[in-house]
Amino acid sequence: MTPIPVLTTDALRAVEASAASASLPLMERAGRAVADAARALAADTGSAILVVAGPGNNGGDAWVAAAALRESFHRVVVLDVAGEPAKAADARAARVAFEQRGGTVTREWPAGAVALVVDGLLGIGLARDVDAPYAALIARINGGSAPVLAIDVPSGLDSRTGAIRGTAVRATRTLTFIAHKIGLHTGDGPDCCGEIACDELGLGEAARAAAKGHLLTPQLASPWLRKRARNTHKGDFGTVAVVGGNRGMVGAALLTARAALLAGAGRVYATLLGSDAPSVDLVHPELMMRGVDDALRSDVIVAGPGAGQSPSATSVSMFERNVLPSLIASDRALVLDADALNAVASSESLASDIARRHAATLLTPHPAEAGRLLGTDAKSVQADRLGAALLLARQSKAYVVLKGAGSICAFPDGRWSINTTGNPGLATPGSGDVLAGIVGALLAQGLEAEQALQYAVCAHGAAADRCVARGLGPVGLTASEIALEARDVINRWCA
Repeated sequence: MTPIPVLTTDALRAVEASAASASLPLMERAGRAVADAARALAADTGSAILVVAGPGNNGGDAWVAAAALRESFHRVVVLDVAGEPAKAADARAARVAFEQRGGTVTREWPAGAVALVVDGLLGIGLARDVDAPYAALIARINGGSAPVLAIDVPSGLDSRTGAIRGTAVRATRTLTFIAHKIGLHTGDGPDCCGEIACDELGLGEAARAAAKGHLLTPQLASPWLRKRARNTHKGDFGTVAVVGGNRGMVGAALLTARAALLAGAGRVYATLLGSDAPSVDLVHPELMMRGVDDALRSDVIVAGPGAGQSPSATSVSMFERNVLPSLIASDRALVLDADALNAVASSESLASDIARRHAATLLTPHPAEAGRLLGTDAKSVQADRLGAALLLARQSKAYVVLKGAGSICAFPDGRWSINTTGNPGLATPGSGDVLAGIVGALLAQGLEAEQALQYAVCAHGAAADRCVARGLGPVGLTASEIALEARDVINRWCA
């Protein structure tokens, strides 16, 4: 499958400029695409379609759409927010055509029910919080019962970051143009966009050529792990060692080890650091309890789940002082999660050692952990999730997944992807431990780091989606249930 491109704003502008030089009528194409989408979405109640036209290019698309809907005999009312001629010639011409054919234009929200609201208020150029008059209009859109079609991006959503700029439209469907935007799929974007569709406006090839990022979908990832041949043995699927589980936190390491086993690793070692560690996992006695030396001889090491942190800023735990440095110095593929990430964040020498590793290194932080690694905080990371993930990948020369709504996978060479699977059920204790185990298992089975990370992230989210579809969550979904469902997802994908 060809990856679905996601463009930054700068890359998108460059593609648009190339189209302008070729005299392609992008606004006309976009407006007519909006009209087609509106016809499909509007309820057949005899009520009017309300088109909200802002002052920018988004408003221009809205005027073109209104004129096209009027041509097909739909009742259309345009709420002209700016009250002055649009800047774009295409938009001005569309307004004239609409009015000449008897179209209704108003400056106030019309009385009575509407069949559909078309949101053309604000576009991808939004760079500040929404002004008060527009905020009130967005509240009116969100407070109605009619479905909402957003043009390119829901008004108020920052298309670069997925952050809500004060307030944002909650759309039923978003029709975006040329390529997908980052903010539609990460941060608050998934809660604002509803169903997302993309019309390439004839510029798909240019978008794919310009893109460094793509959507991570099951259709893309599922072929990467091949169906197993009959003539195989457990040694063909590698050995994963999970190092962690300090006193009182053994469960985290066991969740990771169990997930690695369920995701297909041939052998799984649990190297538990706590004095209260069990000598056997009674739930999965297939796990082998081994020491650090055995972990160093495995194919893949997953370090950090439940490893514990120093009790004070002036002390160093045994894991930080002895175990983690030896794991980083090894020539094994290394997945760092949880307290391993916190230890690296507090040690410049460990961070430098990671950047010098020759074997693959994979980092799986949530926003707070990413903030510590970057010397900032979770709020700053969430304000620019892509930028944070790319910076961390570049600094550490590692493959990084920044977890959260729309998890971002970032690679050392500056490429990236945004995951499209998952739901709030993943916000449960141990979910990240399970993901780390799945990553380790896929590395052990021979996937390269870039594919192993993305496959695991996508399958992990798909497992949560399947659980919720069966009535398990999102409230109360457990990490153990996600691990079991992930096994089923992986088997279905490589059947």
